[in-house]
Amino acid sequence: MLDLKALNRAIEQIAQERGIEPQAVFSAIESAIAAAYRKEYRKKGEIIKCRLEHKTGGLSFWQIKIVADENSVRVKEEGVEAEKRGTKSKVEADERGTGIEELPIYNPDRHIWLKEAREIKPDAQVGDELELPLEQEAEFGRIASQAAKQVILQKLREVERDSVKKEYVGKEGQIISGAVQRMERGSVYIDLGRATGIMFYNETIPGEHYRIGERLRFYLLAVQEETKIPGLILSRSHPKFVSKLFEMEVPEIHDDLVEIKAITREPGSRTKIAAASKVEGVDPIGSLVGQRGTRVMSVTNELG
Repeated sequence: MLDLKALNRAIEQIAQERGIEPQAVFSAIESAIAAAYRKEYRKKGEIIKCRLEHKTGGLSFWQIKIVADENSVRVKEEGVEAEKRGTKSKVEADERGTGIEELPIYNPDRHIWLKEAREIKPDAQVGDELELPLEQEAEFGRIASQAAKQVILQKLREVERDSVKKEYVGKEGQIISGAVQRMERGSVYIDLGRATGIMFYNETIPGEHYRIGERLRFYLLAVQEETKIPGLILSRSHPKFVSKLFEMEVPEIHDDLVEIKAITREPGSRTKIAAASKVEGVDPIGSLVGQRGTRVMSVTNELG
């Protein structure tokens, strides 16, 4: 049995620190225990699952096997892949242009024949996942414990990555704020709270100097999803950065009374904006400049 009170406190702490759901942390722990069980008591290729009871702290384990027949898998015989009836090799498929994918090789650690599966579950069908209960174990060696630790860290990184991606995907073109974290090879790394953004040298304002801990606004240029950690590409030299700053300072733009038609910019030097009024009686220039230049001064102060 596990100490549920201590475990729940640890789960809540990790969830708060990483900004993820406690259930995701709990699932990561179950995956880690299953990995440790497989490392200590089972074969490497097996699919092992674990369930940790929330109320009692008890552990239960089972193995997953996929129901297969001669049309869904291939069989290796004496080092040669003997393809059973109803299947086609990848080479033959490519030559004929049928696009049929090569079938997986039968693995007794992961597959179970349909006939055997129906002896356990009469209504089993090809492709079903059959759950086979395993003996309960709670003692794990050092290597298995280390494997469990790695699985927990990996799962938490995946959950954190998905959480950050959900937060920022679709927000390209918006203004976000963050603190300067460090400078490295001309690029500036920005602490955005739960994520770190990067502003490359060509996206900085020429002549602008950045101090560690300084809080600034940035234009979210792109979100790179293919990297291990979602890459948030930031900019302070993009022309739309200025127009977005004006949108934040000028209520008439937000209320769709004034529209910025075009903008051109020499970062660190000057910017020209073409603005038009959509409502008679509203002065577009006066709206952007503000009383005694307060609005335009707020933008120029942000740009340094």
